[in-house]
This record gives sequence, structure tokens and C-alpha cells, in this order.
Amino acid sequence: MNEQTIDCRVSRLRIVGAVAEFSHQRPATRNALGADLRDDYNEILDRIDADPGIRVLILTGAGGSFCAGGDIRTMQARLDEGRTPDEMRQRMRRAHRLLQRLHQLELPLIAAVDGPAYGAGFGLALMADFVLMSTRAAFCASFARIGAIPDFGLLHTLPRLVGMARAKEIVLSARRVGAAEAQAIGLAQAVHEPDALLPAAHALADKLCAGPREASGMAKRLLAQSFETDFPTLCLLEAQAQAVAMHTPYHAEAVARFNAGQPLRYDWDATVAKP
Repeated sequence: MNEQTIDCRVSRLRIVGAVAEFSHQRPATRNALGADLRDDYNEILDRIDADPGIRVLILTGAGGSFCAGGDIRTMQARLDEGRTPDEMRQRMRRAHRLLQRLHQLELPLIAAVDGPAYGAGFGLALMADFVLMSTRAAFCASFARIGAIPDFGLLHTLPRLVGMARAKEIVLSARRVGAAEAQAIGLAQAVHEPDALLPAAHALADKLCAGPREASGMAKRLLAQSFETDFPTLCLLEAQAQAVAMHTPYHAEAVARFNAGQPLRYDWDATVAKP
């Protein structure tokens, strides 16, 4: 299996077959989310968009941390420099362009969360379709601790996953949510020992690789719109997407396999992925 490793500013992209693994590489700062890491994200997303061979993206962090959120030292520098509210608004708009790219990514996105995912790191993890956590991982909407409001999409994702009442409690208390609780309330799909976390993420990615890239991508985008879209409009979007999906080579092959009595390529319940 082909493998490629690309070192970015403060991160690393590792491509193994059809799986891309993007790892935050600033353990000294607990992988704080600064401008350099956001730039790395945009560059690797450009690369992934240009490579149809990549079918799944894994996000993770090195050194026992996923992402501790914004770098408070740079926040102090901005305060000392007297930055204006409009400058902060523009900075947030740039961050939101990255979030939109992750939100609209037409690939399965897995977050393998080891250690803290605090503040913006919490929001970043919830951009994923599948969240796996290590036993030492934790989420925290830590913004209230420094007099800020949740950002990085957390005001959108958190209530949709856990309900409004629990989202308010997590945000207003700014308390730590451990891995076991995160799984129990629907923020994570599974919890693993730290050494088993990344292998589990890759095992999940390998199963997803057998799925239909085009159909899965369209299904993701429609699901992302489902809470804000009325039923007639969603039916229209569904019809348009289905017309495309049923004219893909993947669909034609799957139908031919089924009618010939052959096993389908994508069978989630199968012990071993079929060739």
C-alpha cells in the first residue's frame, strides 16, 4: 500500500492508500489552534479536494492532546496591541471559511481525540462525522472561563447532538466532559485506550473506504441541511441527488453484483471488507 507523509508548518499529513490522516504537531502548546494551524488545514484540504483517490480524512493530535483551543498567549498580545472589534470579527470570518470547508467536505471525516479538546478544539472535533476518543480524552467548552462565547461552530453542533438544555449546561458551566460521559450523551461513538485509538480510527476509515464516495458525499450535505430545510425543499434536493447517484459507476456495479448473486463491495456488517 502506498504511503506518503507531508510535513506542514505545525502539522503532518500522512496518506495511506485512500485514507488521509491529518495530525496536529504542536504538543508543547497542546496543539493550540493558531493561524499557522488554520493555514495548514486550508492547504491540506486543497490537496484532498484535488485527489479523488482519497476517500476518508482522519483528524488527530500528537503528544497526548487533540487541540487545546485558541492560544491564550496570542490573545494577550492582541489585547496589548489594542486590536479593534472589527479586526477580531474579520479574524473570525477567516476561521469560519475553514469551518465551512470542513462542514461541506464530501468525505467521511473522523476525529480521533486523545487528551484535551477544549474551546475551539471541541468545536473542531464536532465537525467530524465520527468521533472516537481515548480514555484520557475530554471535551470542554472553556470559553466562559475567559469571558468569551463558544466559537468554531460549537453553538451550531452541540445542541444538535445533545439537545438544547444539555448544551446550555455544558456551555454555561464550562466544565470538563470526560470520554465516558461524551459517549453516553452522544458526542462520541466509541472510547478506546490511548494506544488503540489511532488503529481504531484507521480500521473505521478502511471500512468507510469501500462505500460510495459520490452518494455518501451528497447524503452528508443533505443531512447537514436537514434541520433548516422544509420537507418539500428537502424532497426536491433528495430527488436531484438521487438522480446523480443512480448514474454513477458505483451504483451500476452494485446493481450488477446484486443481480448476479455476488457479494456487494460495501457491507458494513461483514467481518472482512469484500474486494
